[in-house]
Amino acid sequence: MELWQAIIIAIVEGLTEFLPVSSTGHMVITSALLNLNKDEFTKLFEVCIQLGAILAVVVLYWKKFLVFDKNRVNFYIKLVVAVLPALIVGYLFADKIDDLLESPLVVGITLLAGGVVLLFVDNWFKQPTIEKDEDMSLFKALRIGFWQCVAMIPGVSRSAATIIGGMQQKLTRNVAAEFSFFLAVPTMAAATGYKLLKGRELLMSNTENLKLLLIGNVVAFIVAMIAIKFFINALKKYGFRVWGYYRIAVGIAILAAIGMGYKLSV
Repeated sequence: MELWQAIIIAIVEGLTEFLPVSSTGHMVITSALLNLNKDEFTKLFEVCIQLGAILAVVVLYWKKFLVFDKNRVNFYIKLVVAVLPALIVGYLFADKIDDLLESPLVVGITLLAGGVVLLFVDNWFKQPTIEKDEDMSLFKALRIGFWQCVAMIPGVSRSAATIIGGMQQKLTRNVAAEFSFFLAVPTMAAATGYKLLKGRELLMSNTENLKLLLIGNVVAFIVAMIAIKFFINALKKYGFRVWGYYRIAVGIAILAAIGMGYKLSV
């Protein structure tokens, strides 16, 4: 992986991590278009680069994470409860998830199917009753955590799955989106920590790999700061339909390219 390739992937990650379009799916396709070999470092990079993006959440919502009071204790308990399903499923099926990361076909199918779902989401959940995450029960947080597990399939989108899960639990669209951001922090921190532990020799034995990962995380952090604010504003104004059309278009393009014989995996 060259520096310019790492920067491009980091930009894609920062732009898409919090949009309902699947950052992992976009990185899989971007890596293929850049003709990157799916070696162990590339797989590690595509997971650990998300750490920079989720740090943007901590910075933008620093009061939510760092100001300690009674509400913060309940907030952290809900995050712990919500992240448990993903930790368990991710640990049990880590190797199978890695295999799926090599499949543009899976990404194309899930982007297309998820896009169709997003066309109708705003009509499914029209009467939210929870306008603050403080009013959400632990059981509802756990249910959202199970929705997040679906996003371990590349192309599904962790953001889309958890936001839809939140709306299904009667959260308003904005509150569901923000809780999705918050849930990304422990989820991706755990995924990154696990991946770094398994692949630490790739970084310790090659300082160039370490440099690429650090630069990539900085780029992803900066881009994600912008993308989060953009997404909240766009969600208020347009809802999910525009993202549904985007996913359908990208999914069809990927499947068409594969059908015409273009090599989207290496």
